[in-house]
Amino acid sequence: MKNPHLDSKIYSTLSNPSKLKILFLLTGFVSALLFSQFVFAEVFIPSQEYVGYYDDERVYTVGGNVKNQNDFAVIPTISVTVIDGENTFTKTITHVTIPPRTDIPFKIKLHEITGNNPVLLEPKLKFVKTEKEPITITILYDKTLIKHDDGHVTGRIINNGNQTVFNPKILAIANGHEKMLDVVHNIEYIDKIEPGEIIEFSMYPDPSITDEVFYYSCFAPVDSTVIPISTKKNGGDFDFRYDSGAWYSAAKFNEEGTTLTMRGYNSYPLETYANFEFPQISGKEKFNVTLNDKPVKFIQSIDEMGFWHVAFTVGPTSQGVLKITGFEKGLPPVTSKIPQWIKTNANWWSTDQISDMEFLEGIDFLFEKGIVFVSSKEITVQSNWKLPPWIKITSLWWSEDKISDDDFLNMIENLVKRKIIII
Repeated sequence: MKNPHLDSKIYSTLSNPSKLKILFLLTGFVSALLFSQFVFAEVFIPSQEYVGYYDDERVYTVGGNVKNQNDFAVIPTISVTVIDGENTFTKTITHVTIPPRTDIPFKIKLHEITGNNPVLLEPKLKFVKTEKEPITITILYDKTLIKHDDGHVTGRIINNGNQTVFNPKILAIANGHEKMLDVVHNIEYIDKIEPGEIIEFSMYPDPSITDEVFYYSCFAPVDSTVIPISTKKNGGDFDFRYDSGAWYSAAKFNEEGTTLTMRGYNSYPLETYANFEFPQISGKEKFNVTLNDKPVKFIQSIDEMGFWHVAFTVGPTSQGVLKITGFEKGLPPVTSKIPQWIKTNANWWSTDQISDMEFLEGIDFLFEKGIVFVSSKEITVQSNWKLPPWIKITSLWWSEDKISDDDFLNMIENLVKRKIIII
């Protein structure tokens, strides 16, 4: 299928003192026959759309673009390996669901890399098959889509569907004259976009490559923004999540299990947001937030599923050690052998508030932890997830406690045994 925007470009000089220039490669697509690729299949990362560099905070950053040329949606798993002197580091991520014949970029940070000449190896890519319709958000390729003199881009999106899209994020590739430079995303928090609604967005490249940005390509709307994190606390695993325009890593509790520290930074020249979601321990937690030991104004709330939320504004070009105190000692009470966040995901997925990928992460977790088990002879080498629509109904019933945990687990186990879901 030929992309309707093949080799389509816009170049304009606006008649104002700043002489802003528009230069975009709209939904860029180049035939796989014209370049080498890292996976010789219908799902691959083009070599010229895969890059590693030190960002403005000297954190080694890897960005790339995953192309799905199949007639079905996929959930890619990407392994990135970097040789740093005598050490080799590998990081594996599960990418967002990519609809049929669609490109979606990715970006990860490797804080472990510190050498002067790190070597980025070819990525390893595998994928599972799923069902996913393209998100109904469209970039408006008109005169409002502008690349400014300082390298950032502003534009608008519209929801062309008939349903509300929650927590959308817009990704794009920042390109130099001859190569990809960075993967960027909107810095504003978008809670939702109603059918027919138009919302403005802005993107900023990392300051380290701002002067080199020539044009943007591969604009991709996605509906997955929440990042899961697991760290040790009082001898066990403590799982939480966050959504933010900033980056956070190296999460660690103190010995008492009452203070959580993370390394965070926002390289962009505008403020953004952060929203952390924690499970309850006693239900009486009173949190406090500091950045580099200075107080941060925040809002503490609890959602309908019983999770704490700690939300605050992240200042422009800020960085440092984020510290959240006020956790109770110990771990959240175990009321089910299935973590609460999986039930929350099931509810959100059944009501179309999160993507297939985020729901499947929870199902995969059940197998990894041995909560659901099938014998090795029933596990196939090639993954192929299939999600019949009725699974959403059953997942909703489970999330509303209309069926038991065992009923839900038996359903998942039977789906695997019958090869409706293949792991």
